[in-house]
Amino acid sequence: MNRIIEQIEAEQMREDLPDIEVGDTVRVHQRITEGEGKDQRTRVQVFEGVVIGLKGRGLNRMITVRRVTFGIGVERTFPAHAPNIERFEVARKGDVRRAKLYYLRKRVGKAARVKERARFAGGRAPEPRAKAQAKAAAPAPAAAPEPAPEEKESAD
Repeated sequence: MNRIIEQIEAEQMREDLPDIEVGDTVRVHQRITEGEGKDQRTRVQVFEGVVIGLKGRGLNRMITVRRVTFGIGVERTFPAHAPNIERFEVARKGDVRRAKLYYLRKRVGKAARVKERARFAGGRAPEPRAKAQAKAAAPAPAAAPEPAPEEKESAD
């Protein structure tokens, strides 16, 4: 019985889910259906904010995203494998030390920002500190000896 449920869940799980962690700024592209009958239209609405919590595993994975719009905080919880979610896009990787960022609810303005991970900020990874220190402490490599200048023959 358990194997049958796992097989059905595996069919419904999405493969294109990026590596999302708490503190990341993500854009969630969600399909919205408006109207009824023949007036029904579908459009994509983007919700961008900071991931303040992850919950569940597998098909039950939920992602809670918070954004502040016009001074009002809005939190939405999205099922990661829902069919109406077109895609998740990671805009920034955040540097946090908590599993849940509920403390951001009390913060306002610049205090509510999340630091960006340094190793992802510049587009390339910085040198590890130990390697940089070893490079600074090592003496400069000796230059290869220059060949002796050829003596010019003097016309006597």
